[in-house]
This record gives sequence, structure tokens and C-alpha cells, in this order.
Amino acid sequence: MPQYDYLYLGDNARAPYGTRSFDTVYEFTRQAVQYLFMRGCHLVILGCNTASAKALRSIQQYNLPEMDKHRRVLGVIRPTVECLGELSESRHVGIFATPGTIRSNTYHMEIAKLYPDIKVTGEACPMWVSLVENHESESEGADFFIRQHIDRIMQRDPLIDCLVLGCTHFPILQKKIKQYIPKGVKLIAQGDYVAKSTEDYLQRHPEMECKLTRGGRVEYLTTESTDAFQENAGTFVGENIKAEKVSLT
Repeated sequence: MPQYDYLYLGDNARAPYGTRSFDTVYEFTRQAVQYLFMRGCHLVILGCNTASAKALRSIQQYNLPEMDKHRRVLGVIRPTVECLGELSESRHVGIFATPGTIRSNTYHMEIAKLYPDIKVTGEACPMWVSLVENHESESEGADFFIRQHIDRIMQRDPLIDCLVLGCTHFPILQKKIKQYIPKGVKLIAQGDYVAKSTEDYLQRHPEMECKLTRGGRVEYLTTESTDAFQENAGTFVGENIKAEKVSLT
């Protein structure tokens, strides 16, 4: 959807969220949403699985009515879960995610709501974010940690036929992950599913779609050093970007 304007906010100064408590993640996420609303955003997508797991429901239920009941905050977990019904034939699914997302059991609960026949196995991968952040995704050391978690989850449930990358950092590791997953097992990255879900949401909610500006612009905001952010962000975006440093407190 390149026609819309996008404002990306990375709370990099306080990342990673994956090992933080529920209360801390909720407060950090609430601050970020409030800031994006202040900058004019009508629709906010929590691009972080941990924030989606630990903060989304509370923000939707308790904060939106007082912030602005006409604005919306969406997450990345539900769109990912919705696709599993068609993708999993064995009805056994594995989730790779941060410790915080796994401990929240959000994937288990959301999958149970839509597909109660699917068995879910979660695997916390605390080192995978660090591999990406420190530009070690192609290193030999990455192979050890990737194989370790793949072997562990497949030993716990050999019938798994879909592995979900439940963290937005993990797709950077896709190339190596595909080398070690068993033949026939599908690897599910969230990006396409979240994008399609957002497009569908806007089609179903024209009252929101009409509020979105259409200049084809992308602005990047970070809470840390812009130099450090721009270097890391280039890994994901594939091009040089310029960022603005902001404070959420």
C-alpha cells in the first residue's frame, strides 16, 4: 500500500522488550501509541510481537476510550494466527518467539479461539534478536543457536508442519533457518500476512481509510542515537534511511 503515509517509531533505546515484565512492556507501548497519536496517526500497528502479546488488549480496552475512541491500535499476532488454518495439514504448529511472547501464551490462546484442533508448541529464542541486532545473522555462531532451537522444538513435537517466526527480527534469519528445518515444514514470516490483513481492515472500515493521508511518504523515528538506528534499520529496509530522534517520556 505505497500510496499511504507511514510513521515508523522504534523504541530502540529501551529495546529489547522480549525479556521485560508485562507492566513495563504495557507502559512503554502505551507511551509509544500516545506519541504516535500526538503526531497525527489514526491507525497504529504494533509491529512487535511482545507488545502485541502484553499490551494490545489493555490499550484497546482501557486506554483508547480516554485517548481517542475514533482511533485504532492493531497487533501482528491475530493476522498471523488466521492463516494457520489453511497452512497446517497436520494441525501441529510451532512458534519461535521472544521469552516474553512465549510466557504470555498469547499465540496459544489466539490459535485455540480460531482452531481448537491445532496443537501449539512454543519455543523461546532469546539469542536470536541479539544475532540480528549485532549483525551476526550470517555468522557461523548463528548456526549453533538456530539449530539448537529447531532441534528442541521438533523433538518436543515431531508432527509440526508449520513454524511461525513470532518476532519481527526473525525473518532476517530465514536463510539459515531454512537450512535446518525438516523437509516439508513451512516457515511462516509475518510481514505479508500482516500487510494483507491491514489492507483488508481498511477495506472493511472506510471510515478509517478515509482519514489516512496519501503522500507516499515514510518517516522514521527512534528513541536512540540516529546513527545506530539508521545502521540497523538498513538491514531490514535494504536502503539508507534518515531518522529523527524523539523522547517518549
